[in-house]
Amino acid sequence: MKIRLVSVFVLLAGLVFAQRPAPLYPDATPVIAPDDLRKVTLPNTTIETVSVEEKEGFVRVTASVTHPPASDRVKVWVALPLKNWNGRFMGMGGGGFVTGRPEGLRGPAAQGFAAASTDGGHDGGSGNFALNASGRLNWQEIRDFAYLGIHEMTVVGKALTKAFYGQPARYAYFIGSSTGGRQGLMAAQRFPDDYDGIFSGCPAINWAKMVPATLWPQVVMAEAKHLVSKAKLEAVTAAAIAACDAADGVTDGVIDDPLRCTWDPKAFVGTMVGDSAFSEADAGVVREIWAGPRGHRGRFLWHGLTRGSNLVATGGSDGTPLVAKPFGIAVDWYRYFLVLSPGFDGTSVTRGEFELCFNQSVEQFAPVFSADNPDLTRFRDRGGKVIITHGLADQLIPPQGSIEYYEKVQKRMGGADKAAEFARLFLVPGVDHGFRGAGPTPQGTQAALIRWVEEGKAPDRLPGEVKDKDGKVLRTRPLFPYPQFAKYSGTGSTDDAANFVAATPVK
Repeated sequence: MKIRLVSVFVLLAGLVFAQRPAPLYPDATPVIAPDDLRKVTLPNTTIETVSVEEKEGFVRVTASVTHPPASDRVKVWVALPLKNWNGRFMGMGGGGFVTGRPEGLRGPAAQGFAAASTDGGHDGGSGNFALNASGRLNWQEIRDFAYLGIHEMTVVGKALTKAFYGQPARYAYFIGSSTGGRQGLMAAQRFPDDYDGIFSGCPAINWAKMVPATLWPQVVMAEAKHLVSKAKLEAVTAAAIAACDAADGVTDGVIDDPLRCTWDPKAFVGTMVGDSAFSEADAGVVREIWAGPRGHRGRFLWHGLTRGSNLVATGGSDGTPLVAKPFGIAVDWYRYFLVLSPGFDGTSVTRGEFELCFNQSVEQFAPVFSADNPDLTRFRDRGGKVIITHGLADQLIPPQGSIEYYEKVQKRMGGADKAAEFARLFLVPGVDHGFRGAGPTPQGTQAALIRWVEEGKAPDRLPGEVKDKDGKVLRTRPLFPYPQFAKYSGTGSTDDAANFVAATPVK
């Protein structure tokens, strides 16, 4: 879980806040003293602290919001630049069970944004907030984390922004990946007036399906009574990449379209990995992980991980002899939301138990957690724009979920051309949940979103870069809106984006 959160916040800090946008108000300066922010009154809201961060150059406000008659407490952090406010507000998302964190405000504040983040009603990165001491679900805290906390953060943040500068933010943006990506889409669906532009990276759209599904690799290995080592999972992934890499006409260590790669791990059986041969039992486990969760009589439950994605995160094992290491977020979901047993460890769940819990998760929590409503009419009609990106080697959230959602948006909102007027999906080959890997990392997403919202210039491509550990650019590649993809023109260096053109898959 820790690795996942680091990846999410590095993505936001390193990729999104690359350029300072031009100010929207001339000479925008505070019209009240920082301490006067304590006097701002909002329903069920308490301004707890106001401090001036001299080194950072902003005022930090901490507020709390409650929802009577519940005794919940949603903490909100707001950063207001003392100088050079750019006239915009930015809401920040989280990752895993972390709704957000105050450290995430430094990046946007340094770029001149008034910005806000929230704890969503609970501390830390565990899902234990969902279960009270009596073993019952804390439904108000669950709603706060699922969607309400981000809305309250936005209301408070915008109000404090207007009070401090004497005028409202002209535009509001939301930036989030993983859980944050889900939060952004949830805002567009439930509270379409909150944001003008939303960046949603590797979004956990179908939370109620995706999260329980991350236990699937452990279910497969438990049933087979066969754990696959980290070394073997990494080796078979490398073999799949080698087998499907050149299908796009370019050999670069990347499967450009893993959904068309059908390489079977049987071809790897007998290969030595360290001191052990990759076995048919290993192949059987990997095959089922790639296929994804299936229920009674083969009923489709959810998508599997793509070939080329790292299987260790959710199919992990460790030690000698091997012991299972289930994905922490999945274990917490079962513990505190489904089986209501803090002692659950996720190492011995049967297929039948898995299917029952999966069904329960969808029935009980999809209406609260899943941001899968394709009707974005109100968001579109008020001029909202959304950019969704997803790595095709995402080891935690299968990109098929984002594709499926976007296609539903296209159908619901009048077809592909109409949907593209306000929503675009960019699939990124060869990068994982943190947009790391052999493939190109998207650049300039914030700038592209702002141009689209404020100037009406829709992004027909995003630049992608592959860098070495020292930051030197090794390769550039264009990223085109779905369903287009980058195709090598046949001449010039395959490391130069100029030699690639937009193409559409042949169905």
